[in-house]
Amino acid sequence: MQLDVPTDTIRMNILLKKFFSTCAGAAALASAFVATGVPVSADGPYAAKWASLDKRPAPEWFLDAKFGIFIHWGLYSVPAFANRGQYAEWYWSRLGKTRHGGQSYTSKFQEEKYGKGFKYEDFAPLFTAEKFDARKWAELFAKSGARYIVPTSKHHEGFALWPSAEASKSWGRPWNAAEIGPKRDLLGELGEAVRDKGLKYGFYFSLYEWHNPLWIKDRKRFIREVYHPQFKDLVNRYKPSLLFGDGEWDISSKDWGSEELIAWLYNESPSKDDVIINDRWGKDTRLHHGGYYTTEYGAGLKDASHPWEENRGIGFSFGYNHVEIEADYKTSRELILVLSDLVSRGGNLLLNIGPKADGTIPEIMEKRLLDIGAWLAVNGEAIYGTRVAGRPCQWTAGKRPKQSYKNYKAKYNLMEHVGQATVNGNAVKQVFYTQKKDALYAISVGWPEGATLTLQGVSAPQGAIVTVLGLPNELKYEITKSGITIALDGIPSNKLSGAPAYTFKITNAVVSQEDGTEAKTGAGKKAEKAGYTGEKD
Repeated sequence: MQLDVPTDTIRMNILLKKFFSTCAGAAALASAFVATGVPVSADGPYAAKWASLDKRPAPEWFLDAKFGIFIHWGLYSVPAFANRGQYAEWYWSRLGKTRHGGQSYTSKFQEEKYGKGFKYEDFAPLFTAEKFDARKWAELFAKSGARYIVPTSKHHEGFALWPSAEASKSWGRPWNAAEIGPKRDLLGELGEAVRDKGLKYGFYFSLYEWHNPLWIKDRKRFIREVYHPQFKDLVNRYKPSLLFGDGEWDISSKDWGSEELIAWLYNESPSKDDVIINDRWGKDTRLHHGGYYTTEYGAGLKDASHPWEENRGIGFSFGYNHVEIEADYKTSRELILVLSDLVSRGGNLLLNIGPKADGTIPEIMEKRLLDIGAWLAVNGEAIYGTRVAGRPCQWTAGKRPKQSYKNYKAKYNLMEHVGQATVNGNAVKQVFYTQKKDALYAISVGWPEGATLTLQGVSAPQGAIVTVLGLPNELKYEITKSGITIALDGIPSNKLSGAPAYTFKITNAVVSQEDGTEAKTGAGKKAEKAGYTGEKD
């Protein structure tokens, strides 16, 4: 006899049996169920509640990828202007603002460059992208070693890089790249090209728009008639593997209706099988909700208790800023060490480039990407597909600097805290650790000084093999009570390339935690959770 039992009841009974097999699982499930009144499952379907949505596991591709490229490109790429140290993509936000009772520097620049009476919307026909070649971009991205690409579908200006009917309708004028300017589906062209290179493709998407008439007049209608339809249009058209929300800080995720939208994304959309979202879907969500947490121009987060990603530009701006000079751009060496540091703590790096309005990528940005790619071609084994080791790094002797972690512009001067020797009594990070099932990787900041390298707290079994990635020699070593000491005399100096970092691979080895100082304590608990309220002038 077949019992007529509701599907939800069957699912809940299976979950209860599975989760109650452990005390931790029982407590977590019971707590979530009591708090929300909805079943909570890691396998879905997902209810339109964060308690359910947050149970969805991060896709393995994201955890393995480690390195992605952010692309800020829009009408702001035409003036490409901001004071050094500011975001050029916030150009429109600064127009009309006053400084000390006088005209703002942005308004003054626009008047001098484009003449009186020139309005921001007049940049649209000047955004031509006439030299944009999606295949060339994709080839560069593949050479950089990036595994996923995230262009802006629209920034806070609201100008869409795809044929968005909602954009033009809500603005009352052509306001997408298919109707004005390039008159091309820029997102579609780029998506096809990068996927042909085997890369994952996603989008940045601004929830709000500074000056959209509907946003100003009726926010509920804007959410209903612009935000939600555009979100679904992007997903249905291009099937992105990642969605990076932003511009969420004015109102709560409940008021945005984000939970309902993400439940649709996870349960019904064509992206449901491999998509991941960030944590910017309402003023209550950063470092609280989402598939991965984000930090911006900061230090990332402390550990891997929740997936996370640091996003930043090579210079001070996301959008291209012609005012920036070479000294404003991070060197290739620093970017490679930043990547190694972030990955050692369980994070990803989403590194931004800002193309010009004609569709070309500035030479200095291209050079940085190629340098990173050259390093990853040799050392990528220690980056891709790795997980955190027992601790993220080895310090030299001395006083260790304190590092704060928050979602926006935490002070992070890595280059002051790396090297092979203590500096004025201050410890520096000498080695970054990453781990796979069959190997421990020790990424040394430059080539070690002296005839040996001692890795404290590393244990390896009999027969372990020690090598340097990119070099053929097996190295001799000695296991001691304190760790492993590797002899470096087997590497001729003429074999060293002067790379920013060298990777020592020790098969079947592990590294211990260090005095408990690197034990997982919860990224969300240690990081500042204050809501972001937009760029400050």
